[in-house]
Amino acid sequence: MLVLSLSGYGQQDPQFTQYNYNTMTVNPGYTGSRGHLAILSLYRSQWVGIDGAPKTITFGIDSPVGKFDGLGLSIVQDELGPSEETYIDGNYAHTLIVNRKGDRLALGIKAGVRFFSLDWSKGLFRDPEAIFNENVNSRLLPTIGAGLFYYTKRGYLGLSVPNFFTNEHYDEIQESESLERMHFFLIGGYVFNLNPDLKFKPSFYVKHVLGAPVAVDVSASFLMHETLTLGANYRWDDSVSALLGFQVSPRINIGYAYDYSINDLNSYNSGSHEVFLRFQLISRETRLKSPRFF
Repeated sequence: MLVLSLSGYGQQDPQFTQYNYNTMTVNPGYTGSRGHLAILSLYRSQWVGIDGAPKTITFGIDSPVGKFDGLGLSIVQDELGPSEETYIDGNYAHTLIVNRKGDRLALGIKAGVRFFSLDWSKGLFRDPEAIFNENVNSRLLPTIGAGLFYYTKRGYLGLSVPNFFTNEHYDEIQESESLERMHFFLIGGYVFNLNPDLKFKPSFYVKHVLGAPVAVDVSASFLMHETLTLGANYRWDDSVSALLGFQVSPRINIGYAYDYSINDLNSYNSGSHEVFLRFQLISRETRLKSPRFF
């Protein structure tokens, strides 16, 4: 835990390398946009080898409701040092068709609760007095967020605020309980058809926390025969990543990402690992009518 301060600024909300698959967690406007029920679980173990480094597991389920609405449930559990946070959010999105081509703008909201705990008996601290801080046992805090998600058959652009409330959280730099700051997420991507069997999918993810430097992810991946995905991700001044995905069947998709630190943390950890599994209740007719690659 002593080494976490080398990251330069406090990590507040969980971060994901495979944000293209975990999109509802990033932006509630994505809810139901795939046109069928989808279930996704993702696990991330960050900075392996550092005691108290972040570990995150997510579960999400969403589905369209009627022609223009979507509903979803998102559960995220995040551990960092002595802190543990569990987010449970309901997501709703309403979609507007903006032109004759069928491009859509989704207006999404999320609301739920966050369970926040601190156990100061865990870990070692720069300030030995930190162990005498008062523990927090599953404090219940509200969450309300919103997002805009514009998408076409080939591309998307989204802007979101995951939580308007600035409630308590654990600050690993100060080694104390402090107020969470508001986050802003900007996400976008496009799918290029290079030939009938090869697609190129560049994307970006910009994260801004008030009072902290902007964090930027840039990804590029290739989808071959609509089955195998190979790609790379660069997180500005933080890490480079390798991405691997496999469409096992029209309904099942699995993926893995490995992050290699390129900042001062490089000497203290052996990388970060992230895996996901997605199940879609998709029929052959739906797949042929409306293929989606994001």
